[in-house]
Amino acid sequence: MAKSISSADVGADCSWSASSETEEQLMEKVAQHAKEGHPGLEITPELIAKIKSHIKDV
Repeated sequence: MAKSISSADVGADCSWSASSETEEQLMEKVAQHAKEGHPGLEITPELIAKIKSHIKDV
């Protein structure tokens, strides 16, 4: 089952979203977006856990 998430799902004022076949692939897309779309964003273990808790099965 595919996975999806959007920046808005975790409270960001951003229209970005992505889907992927696995959580691992989706998290790679999230990391790339965070680097490019939200420079200076501190990626903490708490933020990673929050993001993972909002991943949806599609």
